[in-house]
Amino acid sequence: QVQLVESGGGLVQPGDSLKLSCAASGRALSVLAIAWFRQAPEKEREFVSAVSWTDRSRQYADFAKGRFTISRDNRKNTVYLEMTNLTPEDTAVYYCAGDPEGKWRTSQRASQYEYWGQGTQVTVSP
Repeated sequence: QVQLVESGGGLVQPGDSLKLSCAASGRALSVLAIAWFRQAPEKEREFVSAVSWTDRSRQYADFAKGRFTISRDNRKNTVYLEMTNLTPEDTAVYYCAGDPEGKWRTSQRASQYEYWGQGTQVTVSP
């Protein structure tokens, strides 16, 4: 079993930055591809970004390109999502998810990910 715990969310103003963390326990993070998804109130969950186990593959949603950066530190069993130039449209609960078959690949499909965290709230408001 794998447990994923997100942290780093909070209330920020437009234009601010936040760095989210996804810490894994129960199994070495290094065997997992990790993705970030988000869900805003009354909206569908959407893909944000993903990184493979080997860090050879990274993907970003169009809205994240140029503003968000995903990275991982397998020694710390942690994946990060650094978000800059935040807007109110980025307000959502952000979830990290793990794919045990993600050694080389990443996926934007939520169904590919077996393990999920509980989420961390990000609120961007003036």
